[in-house]
Amino acid sequence: MGAEVGVAGVAVPAAAKRRRVLAAKPAAEAAAGKRPRRARRPVGALQRLFQACRAVFRGPGTVPAPAEVHLLRAILDRMRPEDVGLSSDMAFFRTSNVAQRNPTITHTTIYKSENFSMVILCLPQNAVIPLHNHPGMTVFSKLLLGSMHIKSYDWADPDAAGRGASSPDEDRLRLAELVVDDDFTAPCDTSVLYPTAGGNMHRFRAIAPCAILDILGPPYSIEEDRDCTYYTDVPYSEHTSKLPVLI
Repeated sequence: MGAEVGVAGVAVPAAAKRRRVLAAKPAAEAAAGKRPRRARRPVGALQRLFQACRAVFRGPGTVPAPAEVHLLRAILDRMRPEDVGLSSDMAFFRTSNVAQRNPTITHTTIYKSENFSMVILCLPQNAVIPLHNHPGMTVFSKLLLGSMHIKSYDWADPDAAGRGASSPDEDRLRLAELVVDDDFTAPCDTSVLYPTAGGNMHRFRAIAPCAILDILGPPYSIEEDRDCTYYTDVPYSEHTSKLPVLI
């Protein structure tokens, strides 16, 4: 009672009939010359980020729209070290390099094109990336592991460079505004800098061994006049607004 005739005339419970019919369907399709449909693989976080970057970055001279910035930040904010093959259990992130005077910074380029690049930076404890700029670039930085101190600036007068300088000193010294001067520990929100805002010039110091995923759009290019320039920040105590001077 309650049984029905299922596939091949075998009496099966009504609750099992649906399972039996569904299980037999691919075989029926194969008999009719149709290929069974393959289950779609879930898109990984890194692939999802890559696809979004391809849609967002359109080459030199362009800046992502606010909605596009929000999209990339949302993807990066959810990314974990495991998404790029890293783990806090790795010896690199468990080793202290306090006694090492000049710890070596390593980097791996995941992808690079004319429009954007994806790079992982690994900094041992006490390693420092000196104060440097990102000319004409929008950069997303995601701290995946560890902790670091970030200090960043923007030019007080970003248009000054385009007007030229009237003396060698003016060409060498410019006022800059402090944007960030703080410690960060993973996991934390993704930071974004723009060509003239958001702390386009920054300095990283690893408090503990750390890994950073950087998205640069467009990437550095000497041929396209986007080379990296390094600076030294010097407090300008005589200035009423206490702005530092970068050399």
